[in-house]
Amino acid sequence: MITKISKGKIILEDRVLEGSNVYIDDGVIKAVTTDELEFDKEINAEGYYVSPGFIDLHLHGAADGDFSNASVEENIAAVNYHCKHGTTSLFPTTLSVSFEGLMASLDAMRETMQSDKTFLNICGVHLEGPYFSQNQSGAQNKDFITPPIKEDYDRILEKHGDIISRWSFAPENEGSIEFVETLEKHNVIPSIAHSDAKYDDVMRVYEKGCKLITHFYSCISSITREKGFRKLGIMECGYLLDDMDIEIIADGCHVPKELFKLALKIKTSDNICLVTDAMSCCGSDKTISSLGGVPCKIKSGVAYLMDESAFAGSIATTDRLVRFCVKEAGLSIFEAVKMITVNPARVMKLSKKGKIAAGYDADILLFDDDINIKKVIVGGKEAAL
Repeated sequence: MITKISKGKIILEDRVLEGSNVYIDDGVIKAVTTDELEFDKEINAEGYYVSPGFIDLHLHGAADGDFSNASVEENIAAVNYHCKHGTTSLFPTTLSVSFEGLMASLDAMRETMQSDKTFLNICGVHLEGPYFSQNQSGAQNKDFITPPIKEDYDRILEKHGDIISRWSFAPENEGSIEFVETLEKHNVIPSIAHSDAKYDDVMRVYEKGCKLITHFYSCISSITREKGFRKLGIMECGYLLDDMDIEIIADGCHVPKELFKLALKIKTSDNICLVTDAMSCCGSDKTISSLGGVPCKIKSGVAYLMDESAFAGSIATTDRLVRFCVKEAGLSIFEAVKMITVNPARVMKLSKKGKIAAGYDADILLFDDDINIKKVIVGGKEAAL
């Protein structure tokens, strides 16, 4: 069956296109054209934006479900909540937990990925930890933070390497080079996070193919001094290395708009991926929650540690990220959307996602000028939101 989407403002990578129609056939975009082609069903976009579906690289849950310890049913509820807000593809993210806990969460996520009850694409799992710096733990549970343990990660990758897409780690830890080399063998993308690494540490893993930084500005090192000599940290390496991609939690809390604009000025919108880093209390009425067992409180649209000394996580959804970029940071709609569609698809090697173009998967959103989601289409089918 061929579906036609008409009368919409189509968001392309570099502009907004009006006057054209999108034709979908068997879950794939057949054409974007002004030509009138045959169709079986028409969706009148009514002047709304027609956008690629949003891709979230980094999120921990929603609707009271935490991907680090949730049941299959809780995982399904969490991912479906995000779908309602425009996410059509995501990478559920775990935290620093025990080896047994991590294996159990991966077992549950494998079953979740096989379920027919999810509305969207679960493209793979992102492991955030436990191979981090104690000093940069943030809301990660320090009881489980450790340098890489080869016996453990070999067992994890042997059983679940086919569903693990990415693993965040601190490169200054002993054993990190062997760890990155092992990830490469399993086609798992390495990413720098929760780290005190200096320039030399970063370059060692960068030269091994590590070209991504997890939640830039959050729990990463900056310039330090050693006997008077300045040493670059992760932040400066992110700016210095042109092909280093960075994530930003663009919820308006973790990164103020001025700091976001600085990153945009240096990295440009070609190398920034917007992420929610959403936790289980996203979409919940709770004011007290936890992140991987670490207690936190919800206040002013963000999650804090209980003493309010630092943020613990986000309660954002992807539509909120785009809204922040457009309404507060002053970006064009196509530039904002690119950072949550085109860029994540490239970084995670999703060759058929992230664009409205012939041959791409028909993961499509309709939303208004305030980025209120009106319709979600996944694989050519309207999600039952």
